[in-house]
Amino acid sequence: MRHIGRAVGNFWAPLVPAARVAWLRRVIYPFVIVDVLVFVRDPIPHGDVPTALYRPLLVRQLLHLPEPSPVYVRVLFGVLLLSALVAATGRLPRAAGWVCTLAMLDWLSNGMSYGKVDHDHFALVVALFVLPTVGRVRTRDREPDAAAGWAVRMVQFAVVACYCLAAWAKVRQSGWGWASGSTLTWALTRRGKGLAEILAGQPTLIHVMQWVSWTAEFCSPLMLWLRGRPLYAYLLFWGLFHLSTYLLLTIHFLPLVVCLLAFVPLERLGDADRTLRPAWARRRRGADARPRGASATPSSAR
Repeated sequence: MRHIGRAVGNFWAPLVPAARVAWLRRVIYPFVIVDVLVFVRDPIPHGDVPTALYRPLLVRQLLHLPEPSPVYVRVLFGVLLLSALVAATGRLPRAAGWVCTLAMLDWLSNGMSYGKVDHDHFALVVALFVLPTVGRVRTRDREPDAAAGWAVRMVQFAVVACYCLAAWAKVRQSGWGWASGSTLTWALTRRGKGLAEILAGQPTLIHVMQWVSWTAEFCSPLMLWLRGRPLYAYLLFWGLFHLSTYLLLTIHFLPLVVCLLAFVPLERLGDADRTLRPAWARRRRGADARPRGASATPSSAR
């Protein structure tokens, strides 16, 4: 039983270098800024429309979040950008991280309380909730850390859930014959141009594409166990899949794609960073890393 408990613990909270969380913060929080400025911009105009159009999501009802107003959404906008900027620097990782998390939850639930709910932000929201639990870490912290491993694993689970539950939703709504249907053909003719119009006339190829993507979604939990080249091949497939959906249908899943980085050993970027850093900078970093009062060269043994 002890071995089983240890195996379960290692699965849910594997030991990963704490630097991976530091690198994830350098990606996730800046993306929040881009997301708010470029992709999810609806909350600002929502503050200026009649509240009769407002249909709050369940999460807003449970948290008693207020109805959008011109002042409220603009203050929220400023708080969200500022907290994401501070969290991205690695300073005040818990305080700035939690403020950014709650502000982003408010922002997204506002944007989706007027009709369409996008599932591509689920993994991003989970990432924002778990990153502040780790505390202060640096990109050169290579020590294995269970807290960092738990945070990374939760992001991985959220990514897998997006894919796997999307596949199950297709079964629940359209049955097991979904992959042999014309969903992609309809999307290509409705949203696509150029190459998309050519593909729309190839039903056999479209069915193959639907079967491949559907099977990959159902099998996405394997990413939690895959290692090395098989895992990277799976990640490459999803990268090409999302690129093709954007090029053919102008539909992007960037929040989900960003969270795929939780499967990548980002801590190795620190090695590349140290290699590319000029020699004087490496000497300066080494001097800063030594305890105060320590000599630059080891003293000879007496």
